[in-house]
Amino acid sequence: SLLPSNLFKGRLPTVRVRTLSLFPDTTVQVEFYVNENTFKERLKLFFIKNQRSSLRIRLFNFALKFLTCALYIVRVTLDNPKEAIPGNLIFWVNRREPVWAIQVRLDINQIPPHELNVDGNIWEQIFQISFILEMINTVPFIITIFWRPLRNIFVPVFLNCWLAKAALENMLNDFHRAIQRTHSAMFNQVFILICTLLCLVFTGACGIQHLERAGKNLSLFDAFYFCIVTFSTVGYGDVTPQIWPSQLLVVILICVALVVLPLQFEELAYLWMESQKLGGNYSRHRAQTEKHVVLCVSSLKIDLLMDFLNEFYAHPRLQDYYVVILCPTEIDIQVRRILQIPLWSQRVIYLQGSALKDQDLMRAKMDDAEACFILSSRNEVDRTAADHQTILRAWAAKDFAPNCPLYVQILKPENKFHVKFADHVVCEEEFKYAMLALNCVCPATSTLVTLLVHTSRGQEGQLSPEQWQKMYGRCSGNEVYHIRLGDSKFFGEYDGKSFTYASFHAHKKYGVCLIGVKKEDNKSILLNPGPRHIMAAADTCYYINITKEENSAFIFKQEEKHSKGLPISGLYDAPSRLPVQSIIASMGTVAIDLQHPDPPEESGKLTLPTENGAGSRRPSIAPVLEIADSSAILPCDLLSDQSEDETNHSDEEGSVGSDFVKGYPPNSPYIGSSPTLCHLLPQKAPFCCLRLDKGCTHNSFEDAKAYGFKNKLIIVSAETAGNGLYNFIVPLRAYYRPRKELNPIVLLLDYPPDNHFLEAICCFPMVYFMAGTIDNLDNLLQCGIIYADNLVVVDKESTMSAEEDYMADAKTIVNVQTMFRLFPSLSIITELTHPSNMRFMQFRAKDCYSLALSKLEKIERDKGSNLAFMFRLPFAAGRVFSISMLDTLLYQSFVKDYMIAITRLLLGLDTTPGSGYLCVIKITEEDLWIRTYGRLFQKFCSSSAEIPIGIYRTESHVFSTSESQVSINAEQGEEHRDRGESWKEKTAHRNSTASDQSEHPLLRKKSMQWARRLSRKNVKPASRAERISQQRLNLYRRSERQELSELVKNRMKHLGLPTVGYDEMNDHQNTLSYVLINPPPDTMLELNDILLGMSTNSNHALLNMQNLPSKMESSCMVLS
Repeated sequence: SLLPSNLFKGRLPTVRVRTLSLFPDTTVQVEFYVNENTFKERLKLFFIKNQRSSLRIRLFNFALKFLTCALYIVRVTLDNPKEAIPGNLIFWVNRREPVWAIQVRLDINQIPPHELNVDGNIWEQIFQISFILEMINTVPFIITIFWRPLRNIFVPVFLNCWLAKAALENMLNDFHRAIQRTHSAMFNQVFILICTLLCLVFTGACGIQHLERAGKNLSLFDAFYFCIVTFSTVGYGDVTPQIWPSQLLVVILICVALVVLPLQFEELAYLWMESQKLGGNYSRHRAQTEKHVVLCVSSLKIDLLMDFLNEFYAHPRLQDYYVVILCPTEIDIQVRRILQIPLWSQRVIYLQGSALKDQDLMRAKMDDAEACFILSSRNEVDRTAADHQTILRAWAAKDFAPNCPLYVQILKPENKFHVKFADHVVCEEEFKYAMLALNCVCPATSTLVTLLVHTSRGQEGQLSPEQWQKMYGRCSGNEVYHIRLGDSKFFGEYDGKSFTYASFHAHKKYGVCLIGVKKEDNKSILLNPGPRHIMAAADTCYYINITKEENSAFIFKQEEKHSKGLPISGLYDAPSRLPVQSIIASMGTVAIDLQHPDPPEESGKLTLPTENGAGSRRPSIAPVLEIADSSAILPCDLLSDQSEDETNHSDEEGSVGSDFVKGYPPNSPYIGSSPTLCHLLPQKAPFCCLRLDKGCTHNSFEDAKAYGFKNKLIIVSAETAGNGLYNFIVPLRAYYRPRKELNPIVLLLDYPPDNHFLEAICCFPMVYFMAGTIDNLDNLLQCGIIYADNLVVVDKESTMSAEEDYMADAKTIVNVQTMFRLFPSLSIITELTHPSNMRFMQFRAKDCYSLALSKLEKIERDKGSNLAFMFRLPFAAGRVFSISMLDTLLYQSFVKDYMIAITRLLLGLDTTPGSGYLCVIKITEEDLWIRTYGRLFQKFCSSSAEIPIGIYRTESHVFSTSESQVSINAEQGEEHRDRGESWKEKTAHRNSTASDQSEHPLLRKKSMQWARRLSRKNVKPASRAERISQQRLNLYRRSERQELSELVKNRMKHLGLPTVGYDEMNDHQNTLSYVLINPPPDTMLELNDILLGMSTNSNHALLNMQNLPSKMESSCMVLS
């Protein structure tokens, strides 16, 4: 019958069916691996394949070979050549019966297991050297059992040492297989070399001793001594072979050594070189007893390594940690030299390997590590591919060691969500664009953040006679710390008081700046939550200080006379009883001088002394309330613009931004961006209207002048419109910025943006783009550079990878220098790849002051400073920035896990309800009655609840090109300062701080002398010829500037642009600017100082508007 149809379906039938005889229903049982049932295979399985049994057999065989060699030494010791057969001393020996019996017994027990390894021809086994040696040492003794006269025949039993060596090597291999663990190839090769040397020496000593029985009759020790002297090529000659057989043996041994030993040493040298490349392993015992972190990078550069090591080991509690570097590339020569320095050689271990291999992660003992840092390669042309590699490394590390904390650095924001499982993530482009944007409205934000995230003691520049360098260097040591309020001496007494009250009095008494707080039941950090927040003992306080509270010593005024050698200075001699703020950083301890822990009530109001002893009183400053008056705190609507509703504006002012609305951007360019309330257009702008240089059906404007912008432009030059540019626009369009102060933004892009990016920015007001480059003057003029206050030059990805690493910034630096000469009044903010290249920004080849700063930088670097570049004028002024400076943010988060969160709040990347934002307030001449930074602190805390955190100061300075000009400018500067600062001489106190002393003409003269002394040695007085040449140079400079001006104006006329806006003589080249973070309260205010402060959220703002300084010009930028 035919087969059932269901056999051809997807399931088998459940009923057995009989078939025709043509298809018999038979079942065949198949047995597998039957070859292992044979006797030979069973022996192989027992003696060879089974690791443990094979190890026992090889150990037994090694013991037999070793015993035969020891028995030979016993026989030689008991041998007496005089009792041997005369004339046959070489072939016959005197062997005692017990020795012979033991020898025979050992030979019978020797079973060569290697015979089982050979399949095939028996002749292959017979002609093996090991088999031949086995036969030579065993067959003669077995024959002597049946033939007694041969019992004294000489048998070279000492050759068993070579068989023992082979057995020992096999035994170690079996041992490694049995325990599933292997030693390094270097260890095995060293072991083989040692065994080879021992066998050569032992064979030579025994052979020469036996042959010399017919000659000089050397002892075994003398023969051993002769072999050592011979193989070491010393050759004293006191012991020599006397007969030709022993001499022939020496020749043979030397030839064998010349062949065998070089091969062994070559193999050892090769393995040593390979091990140096791979780096070996991190000891398991060390990993279990010592703490270590793993650093995973694609390629390790010397700058990256030194930044990591200097910042990581700057913290005292990390001094005993080991750093294991896991890198897939071979170690660089410069990196190798650094790691050979004793300071790092004992704490840094370099392993060549991949984070995607479990074997390499096991070598680095990733599962026992305290943390794993995974850094991206920012020098790659394809940064997306670099991010992909970083993501895979993070996944591999998390899969191998799920309990190891991960610190990941990512480049592009769209890739951030792939590593959101990491404990800490720093997205480079997010931070970069946010800081560049805030630099435009809040000067030197990049410098402020960089100094805060670098570990320093504030000792930089303290030996310089330049007063601004001393102040700037000392204030750069301020960092962010945290402490629980209930455990703090700084803030413990303010339990139950408002945040603003605690911040002001902590700064007044201790000199610390309280900037934020975190509640016990809330994971979010609040920056300046305002007077509504009542401090509790369980709150965590975040403050800025020169060091943390645990390293501070508290010395009260009553104890001043008991302390010797402590430089303590009073703030005022007047009875106002202001606190003293002399902060001395020494050996990690800060001594804080306190006058009175509880100042009287009347000390809250500060007044200026009247002129000539009488006159009207200046306005007083209201005290800061312990708990804010609830009637003065009213809820505010975030969707309304309070800054514009408070007063009535004219029609012209009301027209600016009157059609803007507040809301959240509808389209985010990437996943993971924090929503921020911004000024938006009521309707999205068409893509054609975003093009600045081309008209469309909606408007016919083709340049920036035609738009008629009320405010100055902000121009951004970038290569492509990446998603990171979104973080540049958001802080400049945040809801807390007044509508009338919004600056138009022009994106000058090398390549036009795609529709995805345009969709994300078309909802923002006054944001345009244009295709062009900064090295094209026509493009710069069309985008409105003469109407711009700030030009931001972003580092281009295509120039990051150069044949010489430090040349990656060459094109950017030259282009910026050209614009610096063409548009002197323009503030250019530049991003560089390498921080060391910032010395070329605004380069003046013959400026002696710049040369003096260069030498100062070298001095600070030799002292081991991590911030040697901080005194470069472009960096101090916030006009140059390198993203590699923020690498320390990721490193510092290992000790301060809150630093990334605080930095993101500070830059506006994250928003937290109730958290404050950064504000900028310019000090005018009418505000100088406040006089000191401490009084200004009280003024803002009592009126608008703002917390000052620093000062951005700009000073007039003379940059000359010759020594004679320096002295001339110094005298002119003295006269100018004497005239301009006369009002300060009438009101300043005697005990003012360094900022007050900086106005002294004598100190200014010393500073110029210091610049001349550092720049040149043995300077001769300027001759008449030199002065004439200097005048010619000034004329040449003026003519050069006129040529540049004519060039720009001609191009503007060619493009049809008006030339009235171009002012070539208005520049900022004779000023220097710097940031003072948390300066002492007695720091004197100066004209044009800009106060950097944390403003409270609008919901928490006090409405005591009558206490606000009437003449202060303020512009704010937020973090909430």
